[in-house]
Amino acid sequence: MEAVVNWLNSVLWSSWVIYTCLGLGLIFSILTRFLQVRHIKEMVRLMFKGKSSDAGVSSFQALALALSGRVGTGNIAGTATAIAFGGPGAVFWMWAIAFIGASSAFIESTLAQIYKVKQNGVYRGGPAYYIEKGIGWKWYSTLFAFSALIAMSLLMPGIQSNSIALGLENAFGVKPIYTAVVLVVLLGIIIIGGVKRIATVAQYVVPFMALGYILMSLFIIGSNIAQLPAVFSLILKSAFALDSAFGGMVGMAVAWGVKRGIYSNEAGQGTGPHAAAAAEVSHPAKQGLVQAFSVYIDTLLVCSATAFMILFTGMYNTEAPDGSFLVNNLPGVEAGPAYTQAAIETFLPGFGAGFVAVALFFFAFTTIMAYYYIAETNIAYLTKERGSGIAMYLLKVVLLVATFFGAIRTADLAWALGDVGLGVMVWLNMVAIAILAKPALLALKDYEQQKKQGLDPVFNPEKLGIKNADYWVHEYKAEETNKKEAI
Repeated sequence: MEAVVNWLNSVLWSSWVIYTCLGLGLIFSILTRFLQVRHIKEMVRLMFKGKSSDAGVSSFQALALALSGRVGTGNIAGTATAIAFGGPGAVFWMWAIAFIGASSAFIESTLAQIYKVKQNGVYRGGPAYYIEKGIGWKWYSTLFAFSALIAMSLLMPGIQSNSIALGLENAFGVKPIYTAVVLVVLLGIIIIGGVKRIATVAQYVVPFMALGYILMSLFIIGSNIAQLPAVFSLILKSAFALDSAFGGMVGMAVAWGVKRGIYSNEAGQGTGPHAAAAAEVSHPAKQGLVQAFSVYIDTLLVCSATAFMILFTGMYNTEAPDGSFLVNNLPGVEAGPAYTQAAIETFLPGFGAGFVAVALFFFAFTTIMAYYYIAETNIAYLTKERGSGIAMYLLKVVLLVATFFGAIRTADLAWALGDVGLGVMVWLNMVAIAILAKPALLALKDYEQQKKQGLDPVFNPEKLGIKNADYWVHEYKAEETNKKEAI
């Protein structure tokens, strides 16, 4: 089993795929004139604008829902794994993929808004929808929907629950079987309520958990601020083969940094657009900009918090490509949450393991919630109006079972299976957004032009020559009719 999974990962995450992700993000950055820099102020402003409706959620709720998927075990366990196998230089490449990936997040999230639909009274959208409507490849959209459904309901939840179980066992001695039962019960209560309940939980839990985690990292950095230049230097030198110890593994630094960066911030992999489509906004670019900023929150803030805690304290191991250890400060400790726990323990003895276990519980639990919503959206796409009730029920059962078993199986297999699921989605979605970027670029240009005129931008796809954006055509005509009647 493990041999097959590892072979699949070697194909899905080969070097050219990783560099393609970087290259496509860079192309989008150039085509959008680096919106991730130009529009930072607008991104922050838009986060707190808009209201929810019967059909959709507010911009902030959609952001929180997307962040609940982005901010997960990848921020703690994934960052530690990147350092373990890619060295400190992997952190730089996580930053790089976040910076250029913000443009990819904008493109896919704006496309999700452009081609969203109102189905059974709620907004639905994502790669399957924009592939069918924007490109016209029904077979390809169906393939993505099946892949996302399998990844989000069967393969990915196990990574999150496994990390929660390991963290609680290491900190409090809780047996994984007990953790598995509690997770299934809590998760079942929330997902029964659908997207509204998931978004409501996310909007309160996600900001609280992220802020608390970042404050802990700032405490550790502030306690030994004199080391900050040395840590930055180590990261940069290791990233470009200038460090004597890590210079020979720059390829691993890039590979692990990009892979774990994409896993963490999800830019371009096709998960974020599902939440983006649920937002109630007057123009698709609005939510595209908000979702682009979520990549910054995930990687530049939360992942960096983990990296700095680990590197400041030296609580990590780094394995060379030949299997030897370049750094072995935690002999026998498996790469993952234990690195971060050990880092905090050096400053706050008796507190670190428990703090990370609790943080990981919230991070990973909200991510599983987001996985359910993504899987639900793809079930809705595949079934349309037919048999969705039974399919949704089966989905809940499968995801809860996957969460249960993930908590009690080995971490290596959980991560490997997750990488397969993520890799398939990245392949399919990156091809799609590369082909379909034009409507998102037109939407950005239209948004910027209306802003220059002092308007609150509204979206008319027919004016821009964008076809099959049926929801927006209907909304624009309805708005124009209301204006005329008001006059």
